[in-house]
Amino acid sequence: MLQHDWPLPDNVAIAMTDRHGGCSLAPFDSLNLGLHVGDNQQHVLANRAALRQRLSLPTEPLWLDQVHGVDVVNMSHLKPSGSVSDSAILSLIKADASYSNQAGDVCAVMTADCLPVLLCNQQGTEVAAVHAGWRGLCAGVIEQAVELFASSTADLIAYLGPAIGPAAFEVGAEVRDAFMQKHPQAAQYFIPHHNKYLADLPGLASLRLTQIGVSQVFNTNVCTFTDPDYFSYRRDQQTGRMASLIWLKS
Repeated sequence: MLQHDWPLPDNVAIAMTDRHGGCSLAPFDSLNLGLHVGDNQQHVLANRAALRQRLSLPTEPLWLDQVHGVDVVNMSHLKPSGSVSDSAILSLIKADASYSNQAGDVCAVMTADCLPVLLCNQQGTEVAAVHAGWRGLCAGVIEQAVELFASSTADLIAYLGPAIGPAAFEVGAEVRDAFMQKHPQAAQYFIPHHNKYLADLPGLASLRLTQIGVSQVFNTNVCTFTDPDYFSYRRDQQTGRMASLIWLKS
């Protein structure tokens, strides 16, 4: 589990997992939380149960079917009240972010190189979790999540989790062009490399956040590709998934 010393509102809890502490076997060893990667289903469910117990989560996290898009689930619209009771059904929701302003809702995203972005307001009354691969990030998934906040963007805090780092994320010119069409300032986050570019995914996310007025941005600076403590799809192809979670305590 990632340790951090970031400023956090008293009523907000966050967690970012690594690959350790579960029961999955290689190549998913060991705390794989993704049911969609080919791992034994019972191992994944046991890992999720262990995570919930370890973090004393109030309810089962909302496990999304992530599709590298921009859809955001408002968890208050999923049920009239109370806890998420049927994770098997809710996991079928295709979206790349979730938002809540209710205690007990656990927003979660899974990653293995893509960037997890956790958001909250300074008052500790609203939270969101965002899956920001380059496609979703470029298309505006962070902005879509921020739109659901009643608080002003100046009151928001963003936490960027483990992701593939700028020295390892090689992309084609089409990726750079796509970002520059949105913001010309994105050019500084692409370094020429063997007829391609090395892209700084956390840097691009920070740019998008600051562009909409979110100035408090904290980054783990952990590269999933180079750090063996984390799952990396680009490094290993067949691998597990970490989770980044955020919720309101009360």
